[in-house]
Amino acid sequence: MSRAIAAVGAVLAALGVTMAGQIGTANAADPAVLGGGSGIGVNDATCTLTTIGHDSGGRLVGITAAHCGPLGADIKAEANPGAGVVGEIAYLNENMDYAVITFDPAMVVPVNRVGNTTITGIGGPAQFPAIACKEGRTTGQTCGITWGDPLQSNIATVTQICVISGDSGGPVVVGSTLVGMVNGYMYVPCLGPEVGMNMTSILGDIDAHGGVGAGFRPI
Repeated sequence: MSRAIAAVGAVLAALGVTMAGQIGTANAADPAVLGGGSGIGVNDATCTLTTIGHDSGGRLVGITAAHCGPLGADIKAEANPGAGVVGEIAYLNENMDYAVITFDPAMVVPVNRVGNTTITGIGGPAQFPAIACKEGRTTGQTCGITWGDPLQSNIATVTQICVISGDSGGPVVVGSTLVGMVNGYMYVPCLGPEVGMNMTSILGDIDAHGGVGAGFRPI
């Protein structure tokens, strides 16, 4: 399996983020159903979609981790690869380890619930001792205590959520409020702890950059 390190200064420098997987075949060519927690193929690797919605320009866009693939990478739906290429990475910030995906609205049905996770809004970072949960294409929904920001990054949060290969980009929620994304883990897969970028930091950076993704609102 390949191993990528999410570089967010001192916060994510020590993280090992493992991601791997091949996209198989499917019989259906119907539009792909995608939401926060869906498995996505990024070129030949597999990651997890953080969220999907519209930006201020009316585009159907999504967010995932930047280390999942390069600018311009093709996006496929893991559950329905027969739909073909349904989007591409249109913008990424490697330092904050997030990427913005533009989707073909004719080939994607956006949803706000995947597995056991529903996203109804976006909120600030989770604080100790809140229980946060993530939805990942590899490990599904797993939950754990929030440790907060012990590294004093101001942009990332540490939790005790189990994450392993392929969960990168997975939405981190408190209840149904999206508060972050999975970027990596420290030391040991699943045992963690997990470190992820805060959604308010990601969306603030996207808005400051302007263009695709700016003004994002989830489905």
